[in-house]
Amino acid sequence: MVGERIKKLREQKGLTINELAFHSNVSKSYISSIERGLQKNPSIKVLKKIALTLDTSLENIISAHNKVMILGEEWIEPLEHAIEHGLTKEEFHDFLSFIQFKRSKHNNE
Repeated sequence: MVGERIKKLREQKGLTINELAFHSNVSKSYISSIERGLQKNPSIKVLKKIALTLDTSLENIISAHNKVMILGEEWIEPLEHAIEHGLTKEEFHDFLSFIQFKRSKHNNE
């Protein structure tokens, strides 16, 4: 997960949460909640600040099991907007299921 990755990179750099918070201009409590998995949807803007402070790439921060997730700018902005306006992962998964259902129905007609 993202939080585990940030914690590992932070510890490799020898930084405390306080130091990471100070240098990235992200609150200590927010970083802590990301690392502990309480904050599951940190914004790309926050992740970029943390990545810059940890001297790594955003892709390295959001990589999952050595599989890098790369989104083009045309995807990042609308996703950030949706998350900022309260879209949850569950709602996003429901939306994907609906689209798949709608497409399969259309293809079967």
